[in-house]
Amino acid sequence: MSIDLPDPHDEEAGRPSKTQRKNEMKALQALGERIIAMSDAERARLPLSDDMRFAVEETSRIRSREGRRRHMQYVGKVMRREDLAAIQATFDAIEQESLHRDNVFHRLEQWRDRLIEDDSADALEAFIAEYPEVDRQTLRQLTRNARSERQREKPPTSARKLFKLIRETAGL
Repeated sequence: MSIDLPDPHDEEAGRPSKTQRKNEMKALQALGERIIAMSDAERARLPLSDDMRFAVEETSRIRSREGRRRHMQYVGKVMRREDLAAIQATFDAIEQESLHRDNVFHRLEQWRDRLIEDDSADALEAFIAEYPEVDRQTLRQLTRNARSERQREKPPTSARKLFKLIRETAGL
């Protein structure tokens, strides 16, 4: 009677190959690097275990290259016990918030540029119609000053102030 041992090269036996295990560890280490690179506020939102939080905090104290490499292997090992789906969902939510913030920011930049470039009152009236609570006198003054600065090739001090006013009016 012979015992059939699974062939280490046979991936269909249910056991992943050594290369596959290495690639999974590298992916977990890369995810750990992303977590380490996050700000403390963003990291606090992640559903991490105490062991993982400690490993992340410990990373900042390691100075040697080899020590950091070994520590990242440890981080990868700890990552195996984490809820990767929940972590990925939080990453996706943070990324969506960032994209939304960027889109709003670009929309406000477009308002600033439109106000400065459009000499007619159309842009000004359109902005006031969208944001009726804006300080109209300050808006007109900053727009006029920003146009003047642009024509005289001066630093965009008023354009920055105009953007700040637009951002505050939009509630950001």
